[in-house]
Amino acid sequence: RLISDTLPRIKITDLLLEVDGWTRFSQEFVDLRDGAPATEKELLLTAILADGLNLGLERMAEACPGISPSRLYWTAQWHVREETYARALAQLVDYHHRLPFARHWGGGTISSSDGQYYRAGGKGSAQSSVNAKYGNDPGVKFYTHISDQFAPFHTKVIRATASEAAHVLDGLLYHESELKIEEHYTDTAGATEHVFALCHLLGFRFVPRIRNLSDRRLYTLHPPSAYPVLERHIKGQIAVRDIEPHWDHALRAVTSIRKGIVTASHLLSKLASYPRQNGLDIAFREIGRLERMFFTLDWFEDPALRRRNLSVLNIGEACNSLKRAVFMHRLGEVRDRTLENQNYRANGLNFVVAAIILWNTVYIEQAVNALRQQGHHIPDALLPHISPLPWEHINLTGDYIWKTLSGSIGASLRPLRLVPQYLEAA
Repeated sequence: RLISDTLPRIKITDLLLEVDGWTRFSQEFVDLRDGAPATEKELLLTAILADGLNLGLERMAEACPGISPSRLYWTAQWHVREETYARALAQLVDYHHRLPFARHWGGGTISSSDGQYYRAGGKGSAQSSVNAKYGNDPGVKFYTHISDQFAPFHTKVIRATASEAAHVLDGLLYHESELKIEEHYTDTAGATEHVFALCHLLGFRFVPRIRNLSDRRLYTLHPPSAYPVLERHIKGQIAVRDIEPHWDHALRAVTSIRKGIVTASHLLSKLASYPRQNGLDIAFREIGRLERMFFTLDWFEDPALRRRNLSVLNIGEACNSLKRAVFMHRLGEVRDRTLENQNYRANGLNFVVAAIILWNTVYIEQAVNALRQQGHHIPDALLPHISPLPWEHINLTGDYIWKTLSGSIGASLRPLRLVPQYLEAA
């Protein structure tokens, strides 16, 4: 509470300007025709904020004094795309990854992913699907990957009824940041035998939280009778004969995924639509059963793994709360009809959230240093438990006015707030 009350109050427009001064992310939103950066930064940031706050370009132009609707539409059309969002997001994630304070939360080698449901309204409801888990209203899910340093480094829109497991590997393979992910966590929805197989073959350790794991049965290379202690937990034997004939095909498929010739989600969707007797599908299933057996034994034997799984997944859940607060306009509904425009909303939201997390991290470090200089005891052991996700000090509503800011990397930061009730008497 002491550190949170010390953070400066700021408007979301000033926050984006300040973060751009550090990272120069606006240079990544280049023109589709000639590759030149946007000349009018205020228009570009307004278009990004329109996506992130779910306000839309028309209403955003009304809320920004001096912004021309036609110029705003022109800037969004030629500069704001999925690929420019990805490159700009990588700038934020890489800058955040290099901050010394971010190392208190992790090394950037662990990540998690989860889907967040958003109800669809207006024209968007016509192109959305109904998932009974979330009620009777149509909607979509924003599937996001976030590192153990709280950096959301990839996001995409998927159907509300789509399996999350098919999209786990896309974020690990196709982000543009410097993060080198080695271990990935999901909840039950992201865990299938095919994901276990592909994660192993691609060099990732897959650690899902599987519901009712104790009720699941193991598959072994030898007959169940060879393991008398575990025999009652073993369901069957892995069919190595189904792996060997298709091993070369499996390696070719994995290489194609790694090189981006085909996306992992597309391949997994195709395998799911094939008949059950498809050889490659069966080979991946058997490899996945073997990897899931190893994971299950590790899960039972390693309490630290179970605690780490819960901790990493909680980062994603906490980030979802921040996204709900940012994505507030239009009742928090996705009202865009096309998948392209829905992806703009998801990328804009993820980008604004990443900027907030980066800004909070910088100022939390300043607050800790200032409080220590004032004599407050803040042990390093407590710093990993401080979150860069609070938003109470950030004004997300009202008119969006862009002030001229000469911020740059190394420039002086904003003054921290004084908190008399916590400070010692002089």
